[in-house]
Amino acid sequence: MQRREFLKKTVTVGALAGIGSTFSMMCAKSGNQKLEKMNILLIIADDLGYKDLGCYGSTFYETPNLDRLANQGIKFTDGYAACPVCSPTRASLQTGKYPAKVKVTDWIKGRQFHTGPTVKDRWQALPFKHQLELEEITIAEILKNQGYKTFFAGKWHLGEKEEFWPENQGYDINKGGWKLGYPNLNKKEGTNGFFTPYGNPRLEDGPEGEYLPDRLADETINFLKENSHKPFFTCLSFYLVHNPLQAKDEVIKKYKEKRKAKGIDGEEEFTFDQEWMKHATTSSGRRASDDPGRGGYKERVVQGQEVYASMVESIDENIGRVLDTLKELGADKNTLIIFTSDNGGLSTAEGSPTCNLPLRGGKGWLYEGGVRVPYIIKSPNLKNAGSVNNIPISSIDVMPTILSFANIDASDYDEIDGINLMPYLETDTWPQRPLFWHYPHYANQGGNPGSAVRYGDYKLIDDFETGKKELYNLKDDIGETTDLAAENPQITAKLAKMLDDWRQSAKAKMMEPNPAWDGLEPVVDRSQN
Repeated sequence: MQRREFLKKTVTVGALAGIGSTFSMMCAKSGNQKLEKMNILLIIADDLGYKDLGCYGSTFYETPNLDRLANQGIKFTDGYAACPVCSPTRASLQTGKYPAKVKVTDWIKGRQFHTGPTVKDRWQALPFKHQLELEEITIAEILKNQGYKTFFAGKWHLGEKEEFWPENQGYDINKGGWKLGYPNLNKKEGTNGFFTPYGNPRLEDGPEGEYLPDRLADETINFLKENSHKPFFTCLSFYLVHNPLQAKDEVIKKYKEKRKAKGIDGEEEFTFDQEWMKHATTSSGRRASDDPGRGGYKERVVQGQEVYASMVESIDENIGRVLDTLKELGADKNTLIIFTSDNGGLSTAEGSPTCNLPLRGGKGWLYEGGVRVPYIIKSPNLKNAGSVNNIPISSIDVMPTILSFANIDASDYDEIDGINLMPYLETDTWPQRPLFWHYPHYANQGGNPGSAVRYGDYKLIDDFETGKKELYNLKDDIGETTDLAAENPQITAKLAKMLDDWRQSAKAKMMEPNPAWDGLEPVVDRSQN
């Protein structure tokens, strides 16, 4: 459906096939069968890694509120971001589509805008969109059209120009969403990143010392208090835990002491000798091996960065405040809550503040450390609250799931790639389906361009830089340490064809040979693949 048609259309409201008992229990009100619209709270963290929550295994970071949410809802072990960097995943969350389909395939504006292909890059990326086009239909637009009050707070990063910001994409209120994907820290301009003054045209500066995550939670809480009597859709999109590393002094002090108590202080926290570091291209266009000490690549092998830990605590603390407000208002009994992150933890560059082990890689990588993220879903009347679900899910599933809880027929909207997760919240069975990733860009964090597919327990990565297709059994090898491609040619071929077919159907842009490449191997033209 095109946007113009959507704006003229009254969305069909009706019971969806397979909705199940979770929602139907809430349909009856005062003895009649009038459907009650469920409230929606979508919480998105920025750069939060799979292992960064206590309920996902962290023993250094403290996340009691998110751990509580997991105990009240469902924790997904195999949840994925649609891309290993932020903007594409955020576009996917808003539309239910793969990033390749909306043509936002890198963070906006992307490394290629700033540096272009270097002589060490075998390929050059093709242009991609620097905005989520207005023709795309967002969750907020659909819900607003059905009488929901829509609210956005925090990071947007889906358009350089304000015509593409949240207030023009279906959100009635926008607090802090604009072009930048990180807090504005510019001493020359007098902006102070996570602390006011923010230098954010969609967020007025607060009193001296105000911390951005506290402010975003305050704005969200105020919205909830003013709108709890009507159906609402709230998207709380934290800038945490993206760089720059900034936190409250008293919390940093706490984690410095915790480092010492755990014996982390003075311990070797990084590795500098990974094989990939010898070949990955730096932003200056040199190999790290050609530029000792300046490559910027180091992989954190233990969690213990005190400022990062303080930022994790802040996101948890403020989520707790929002959840407590829902309970105080009585809205928790009629609110779907979804929590996730836009990509894996930053573990290999730019300070490498967190550790994703045993997952391989991190933000900017197609390995699990770059795309596997926390997912927690809590809906009222769950029969299996506190359970763990192993269904592989993705950012593309958030929109159709939200629509189903709002009792809106997702089939009215063309090209949604995700599935409604609601029928699978209380079962261990699910339809076998592939999940795809397409990242035709060199990452700032050392990752190669490529595509990937997961089907069942197997995951195949098509590495554009090396030309290799790597196959891993994630059930037996979550760390992707053993490439099984050579010993499993049939599975490799099956998944490779699946990936090729999907790229063609999605009209995914590939890459072109870099004429300035200084490599010795002959270049194979993959741009038509």
